[in-house]
Amino acid sequence: MAILKPFKALRPPKEIVKEIAARPYDVLSSNEARAEVKGNKYSLLHITKPEVDLGDNVDEHEPQVYERARVNFDMFRKNGWLVPDEKECLYIYAQTMDGRTQYGIVGCAGVTDYMNNIIKKHELTRKDKEEDRMKHIRVNNANIEPVFFTYPAVKEVDEVVAGVVKNQKPEYDFVADEGFGHKLWVIKDDKIINKLVELFAKIPSLYVADGHHRTAGAALIGNEKKLKNPNHTGKEEYNFFLAVIFPGNQLHIIDYNRVMKDLNGLSKAELLEKLNKSFDVQEKGTEIYKPNKIHNFSMYIDGKWYSLTAKPGTFNDNDPIGGLDVTILSKLVLDEIFGVKDLRTDKRIDFVGGIRGLGELKKRVDSGEVKVAFALFPVPIQQLFNIADTGNIMPPKTTWFEPKLRSGLFVHLLD
Repeated sequence: MAILKPFKALRPPKEIVKEIAARPYDVLSSNEARAEVKGNKYSLLHITKPEVDLGDNVDEHEPQVYERARVNFDMFRKNGWLVPDEKECLYIYAQTMDGRTQYGIVGCAGVTDYMNNIIKKHELTRKDKEEDRMKHIRVNNANIEPVFFTYPAVKEVDEVVAGVVKNQKPEYDFVADEGFGHKLWVIKDDKIINKLVELFAKIPSLYVADGHHRTAGAALIGNEKKLKNPNHTGKEEYNFFLAVIFPGNQLHIIDYNRVMKDLNGLSKAELLEKLNKSFDVQEKGTEIYKPNKIHNFSMYIDGKWYSLTAKPGTFNDNDPIGGLDVTILSKLVLDEIFGVKDLRTDKRIDFVGGIRGLGELKKRVDSGEVKVAFALFPVPIQQLFNIADTGNIMPPKTTWFEPKLRSGLFVHLLD
């Protein structure tokens, strides 16, 4: 059953929270981060992307970069930009995007839950990226950024959260530059804290939604510190790591689309003929066509949009992987027609997050950069749960969660 632990967060004074709050380290390039911190000494990017303070030609994985993260973290604490709460608390973090709000509980998850697969994954992790996060956690002795978890919604948890939101004033309430709203409530009442801890102890599993490398790095560091401590009890703070946990029915998964740089020697007519074998193909004209259900795709080529609906018998909805639209497209189109055998290494394919809109697909095709684009219906959250529950792994670039968590609203010390 899932561990949820209160903790003493390091948090910014509300007067500078908007300036400190930053996008996650892995959604910005080093140059984008440098542009973002200009004129803002408070930005958490000085800790999460510390190469911004070391010149344009510094590689983000050099030892001096991790050391600069530690120096900057110490400076933030010394300057009173990150201040510890007086007692262990839980927190509610709300994000509002396009009029829709999702409410997550901020607390610590258990390292043992990760090791024992109570915290379930749906993506593969890379050792180099795990080690990068481990170095960052190790040098700071802290989880600077949270991981993003989800779980099947529990009515009693929703009721507790709704009560806090109704009866307390948020500690933070601001709109970030991209237009998304962010609020944070601090739960100090031990009765409410204990109730949430007890409710989570009845939840069989948590699921990594976003931040697989951060999760792995945090858990591996916790286990590393355990092995180095001859007096380990299991109660030390390093046994836990920072997480924001949202009910699955509040989350919004966005499509993750594909573009091909060539047609594998085919003409448009030949491509349409091959597609007809596995799909019901309908021309939709010049207006953008968005897929309207699972197993329905849109294709843009030569100035026109097409609807592609997978024919019965071409997929198996009883197979957690085989029933995924990314699998259907990969097997029936990218592999069989375009000869793409490995999505991770084939240079002819590229991926476009749905946050950019389908207009981005049209733009890239019209410019001649790519020849054809395919848009997918977003993965339902239940498919993510099913894949993780069965121990399967999603194909690359399957899910895109939005909005992203803002870093800097809370930090977790490991001692």
